[in-house]
Amino acid sequence: MNGSTQSADVVILGGGLVGTTLALALAAHGVTSIVIDPADPAVTLAPGFDGRASAIASASGRMLDAIGLGAALGGRGCAIERIRVSDGLRPGALDFTPDAEDGRLGTMYENKLIRRALFEAAGAAAAIDLRMQTRAVAVDRGAAGVTATLSDGTTVRAGLMIAAEGRNSPTREAAGIKVARWSYDHAAIVGAFHHQHPHGNVAYEIFYPAGPFALLPLPDDEIGHRSAIVWSVRGEHGPGLAKLSDRAFLAEAEKRMGGFLGTLSAPSPRASYPLGFHHAARITAPRLALVGDAAHGIHPIAGQGLNLGFRDVATLAEVLVEGKRLGLDLGDAQLLARYERWRGLDTLMVAAATDSLTRLFGVPGRTASAVRRLGISAVDALAPLKDRFMAEARGESGQLPRLLQGVAI
Repeated sequence: MNGSTQSADVVILGGGLVGTTLALALAAHGVTSIVIDPADPAVTLAPGFDGRASAIASASGRMLDAIGLGAALGGRGCAIERIRVSDGLRPGALDFTPDAEDGRLGTMYENKLIRRALFEAAGAAAAIDLRMQTRAVAVDRGAAGVTATLSDGTTVRAGLMIAAEGRNSPTREAAGIKVARWSYDHAAIVGAFHHQHPHGNVAYEIFYPAGPFALLPLPDDEIGHRSAIVWSVRGEHGPGLAKLSDRAFLAEAEKRMGGFLGTLSAPSPRASYPLGFHHAARITAPRLALVGDAAHGIHPIAGQGLNLGFRDVATLAEVLVEGKRLGLDLGDAQLLARYERWRGLDTLMVAAATDSLTRLFGVPGRTASAVRRLGISAVDALAPLKDRFMAEARGESGQLPRLLQGVAI
């Protein structure tokens, strides 16, 4: 293959959860792609749970079904049927419980399960050329199209390049797209553990001044009941907590939970990473579109990071599929402007709301706590406001692309 050139409708840099989902969404509608990713599948798909899991909103789940992943994921997640929000362990929690006809708020899946399903589906799709353990070493975005020289010596061409490389996207930087960013001086501890009592398909968000403590239901396994954890702590405490012995870590977690799920045991591997906010000033440039964390990164307080990326996928796929049907160049400035307009307001509003929530619940002191509990009680009493929060949790707010409605484009 050395020195050869291949062409496709689009080139996607980044074959993670968002990039590969986009490739599959496009392939389902006849749009070809070359997906380039430096990761080694032997590492990213290795057997065993690595402690990372994601809440897939109902709308995102409909898209995964619509692009053919339903069979691979069916019955392997855990439904989120209720979300319980509280200020510490004080009385006055807010429960989000959808009506029977609205169905679940979302589903928890192990990240590795989603990644494996995507990888296998992409490998089987004729419209996807998946290049793992490969990177772009030179990129030219010209008037006639995009050309990228790869680390294996091959060249690829397309009408549009899509950056799905994550928060430190080199393609975004090379395009000169400015990014607003700040650190929360917090770290997230992620992992999972088993617990004595069943979780009842409830997700818990417990707010402490040092940061939110989220418990997310996972399917039972051979050991018993289990939940994933996203625990936000002061930045300087993150590495230390991640390195605690299992026994000491579980003891600290039990304190935060007040023992409501009983004794904790058998934790998964856990990791710590710094928390921050970033938002690209633009999500397009000539012959370039950004998706997922390359475009925006938010605090995990509301569990919407991956779902925001999936909303990018559904929107960009609709714009490109309709553009191809009209015979347009997929790098056409009008197509990219449509994607920019459609996604711009939604991502900014979700990011701003998440940032405000993070700051509100991070204010220490009894007065601040009383105000938070008053706000929780007010939301609980106002059905329209509560419905709006649940619509956000399900990923059903704003102008929904067809895939998020479970409909082919």
